[in-house]
Amino acid sequence: MLKELNRVIEYIEDHITDDISLEMIADYAGVSDYHFRTVFFHLSGLTLSEYIKNRKLSEANKDLLNGERVTDVAFKYSYQSMDGFTRAFKKWSGCLPSEVSKNNIGRSFPKLSFVITIKGGKTMEFRIEEKPAFNFVGVSKRVPMQFEGINNEILKLAQSITEKQRMEMRAIQNLAPLEIVNVSYNADHQFLKEEGELTHLIGVLTTIEETSSQLEKVPVGAHSWVVFPNKGPFPSILQETMAKAYAEWLPASDFELINAPTFSFTKTDSNNKDCAYSEVWIAVRRK
Repeated sequence: MLKELNRVIEYIEDHITDDISLEMIADYAGVSDYHFRTVFFHLSGLTLSEYIKNRKLSEANKDLLNGERVTDVAFKYSYQSMDGFTRAFKKWSGCLPSEVSKNNIGRSFPKLSFVITIKGGKTMEFRIEEKPAFNFVGVSKRVPMQFEGINNEILKLAQSITEKQRMEMRAIQNLAPLEIVNVSYNADHQFLKEEGELTHLIGVLTTIEETSSQLEKVPVGAHSWVVFPNKGPFPSILQETMAKAYAEWLPASDFELINAPTFSFTKTDSNNKDCAYSEVWIAVRRK
């Protein structure tokens, strides 16, 4: 996967002045668009579209320093209008394109290069499970992306669940894991680091189709799931496992992501409040 990522970086460089679509890049990499964008983000901390934009503007900055006209540079890097280019460049660099050559100022964003880093030989336990089509059923809301610490919006969502909703969820729950799960889907891919939102659902797994209007139902097809069990301080161990699954396990595996919700559950230790057992479930298919 690292070899493919670096090959794609060179492809982007070769087509930096073209109007490159994310679908074209994924097709060149030989994997699904969803898989490539997700792995790229977890390895680089940037969305693929943000990376391409930064590289275009960095190269545009060089051309402006070399005295090329703003209009020519804007259209060279596939901007459809001068206004669009000016707004993007100003937001990226903090100055107007016309000020670059005049004041001899600039900003750069070098191309990425992915390398393998040995971090200590830690093993990562996982298992593969097959599941038939089912539904996630529960309560949901849009919440901000957050990779560290307690997400207060998810906490508020949990506190909003009524006893009547809990009773219905328990009554229809009929598919393992027989736990209350936290489900993430419909992520906003126009984010950088922790900017952006996703939909978070707290609920259960069920094959029952009929549910009341007080709960939301999210259908999921039959898939293979890679399951990562973990034990440690919550929520840090869960977040660390999720990050390692995308950034370390997945690029070295024979599996590809499926565009399906990711879910987890956590069971706290009554004898040790700082320790919890969790599982992260990610839908995959063999390449």
